[in-house]
Amino acid sequence: MSAEEAAAPAGDLAAAKRDFELYGTLAHELLKFIGQEDIDEFLSLTEQRQKLVDRMKANPAVEDYRKTPECQALINEIRPIDMQLIYKARSWLNKSRRQNAAVHAYDLRAIDPVGNIFNRKY
Repeated sequence: MSAEEAAAPAGDLAAAKRDFELYGTLAHELLKFIGQEDIDEFLSLTEQRQKLVDRMKANPAVEDYRKTPECQALINEIRPIDMQLIYKARSWLNKSRRQNAAVHAYDLRAIDPVGNIFNRKY
């Protein structure tokens, strides 16, 4: 086995470690922005995290790194944050749906067709 062959898996393993650490950082940032209800930034970070997950799936060394105690500790740290994110995202979605329903409750379309003449745009 040449030095290049030995370095490639070590490099992949280092990339897997960096990706897991970045995933943890993104999880913390996502939690911060959904707590502030900055949904645009939250969605942007979610997109970045999805790209990271795709990159992790493409790296075969991720499964090797996942078996290490260091990674297991990182996963145990990230898992509760992900659960909080799911809870807060569902809560925000339900709140948004309630607000949307309240806004539509004031629509006048079905009440009185004669009164709707004032709502038309000519």
